[in-house]
Amino acid sequence: MSVVVKDLTKIYGAQKAIDSLSFEAKKGQIIGFLGPNGAGKTTTMKIITGFMPASSGSAEVCGYDVETHSRDVRRAIGYLPEHNPLYKEMYVREYLSFVADVMGLKNSRARIDDMIEKTGLGREQHKVISSLSKGYRQRVGLAQALMHDPEVLILDEPTSGLDPNQLAEIRNLIKDFGKEKTVIFSSHIMQEVQALCDRVIILNKGQIIADDPIHKLQQRASGKKIINLHFDKETDASALTRLEGITGVQKINPSAVELTIDGDKDIRPAIFKEVVKQGWVLVEMKEEKISVENIFQELTIDA
Repeated sequence: MSVVVKDLTKIYGAQKAIDSLSFEAKKGQIIGFLGPNGAGKTTTMKIITGFMPASSGSAEVCGYDVETHSRDVRRAIGYLPEHNPLYKEMYVREYLSFVADVMGLKNSRARIDDMIEKTGLGREQHKVISSLSKGYRQRVGLAQALMHDPEVLILDEPTSGLDPNQLAEIRNLIKDFGKEKTVIFSSHIMQEVQALCDRVIILNKGQIIADDPIHKLQQRASGKKIINLHFDKETDASALTRLEGITGVQKINPSAVELTIDGDKDIRPAIFKEVVKQGWVLVEMKEEKISVENIFQELTIDA
């Protein structure tokens, strides 16, 4: 296992920021770390990376305990914190050279060139960091996190401030890195989580309330499914509410409806029979995936 967390707890005064968290992250996994503000995501990341001690419990990275072998842990981790700390008076290439020197990298020039190319900083490499947009500063932060080719990459809100084109580029970079490494990242952009992650861990009030692969997480959303029906003309499909398992029929437009289905039973044959019975012409039937955003809201809004 690249990361192993056991009964991790952090207490501030009378408040438990995180409460007995336990999870494992394997090589080749991209894990989305989700939760409302104050749920404990950043605190957990800071403990794993060795920037903050835990009150109790343990965390290991690549077999090294974060408290007793903090230097080995930091060599194994690339970390981009939520508030990207950069020396803004330095030039991009100068800063990355400084990072490489601090890490004791040999042949650092080739590695810097590689990171500049992979993070799309080619045109910006001779600019002062303070003159860069927020998106490009995020790229510089990613480049420094990747500089020493770490086994584990921990990213706290890595796509904050990026435009759609930059988002796609950084997403591809994270995907490539995640093929052979372990990536844990937090985000409030649910589409990013759905597009990138193999697995999602949802925190609320310092506790893990969900830890599932994306496809299983989508299946557990109160056992509900959404099916869209499109007819050849305006249709009153309210008769479908008579079918067992259909709990709602909502009109999308005159010729289309959205059905809410409870349970795992395949109700499509019953829908087809009812459509034939009613003499309707069905053009399309499509099951919609429950979004990660829907699941997140369902699990955290009243928890």
